[in-house]
Amino acid sequence: MVSSSGSKVLFICFVISSMTCFVALATDNNPLQDFCVADANSPVLVNGLVCKDPKVVTENDFFTGGLNIAGDTSSTKVGSNVTTVNVARIPGLNTLGISLVRIDFAPWGINAPHTHPRATEILTVIKGTLRVGFVTSNPENRHITKVLNEGDVFVFPEGLVHYQQNIGHDNAVVIAALSSQNPGVITIANAVFGANPDISADILAKAFQLNKNTVQQLQARF
Repeated sequence: MVSSSGSKVLFICFVISSMTCFVALATDNNPLQDFCVADANSPVLVNGLVCKDPKVVTENDFFTGGLNIAGDTSSTKVGSNVTTVNVARIPGLNTLGISLVRIDFAPWGINAPHTHPRATEILTVIKGTLRVGFVTSNPENRHITKVLNEGDVFVFPEGLVHYQQNIGHDNAVVIAALSSQNPGVITIANAVFGANPDISADILAKAFQLNKNTVQQLQARF
């Protein structure tokens, strides 16, 4: 028989073990071999992408070029352009838990409030001056913000709403690394007002404390 105190110890160990497993499962899977180059043509569906036969892997599976080319900020409504380097662009990133983006900003352009559901982001300013920030979770919703200059680095914790704004009169460029091969992005305005099919205007009117007509006008923009 297990004593009462022994039962308590076992229960505590079980809780700690469960919490540890939960944390471990909250990140990309760790590789169990040197590499697992993604086979985008495989019909098999797994959490991630199926490995290509290592014998047919080449140096090009670990390479991409063109990150020196500025993104076209004039083609977007918010004045920024994100060039993504994830597993879809470099198959060799599969299972490695990392990706990269270049973000170009027109003067006063923004990277609108968004989240990465699967990644923490670390951003470095290459050119320009930016205001950046993120908002903590409920109920505090604390806004943490800072002005960054060339060479400055800032971290956005996983899953939190964050943004960047070029506050200079010239173009700005940043490079950011993310802790997932496919971090995902949810732009708040697009997701809420551009959902397909629409979220009921009654729901959004109550959630945002707006009248229904205003909500419908916003939905028409997205």
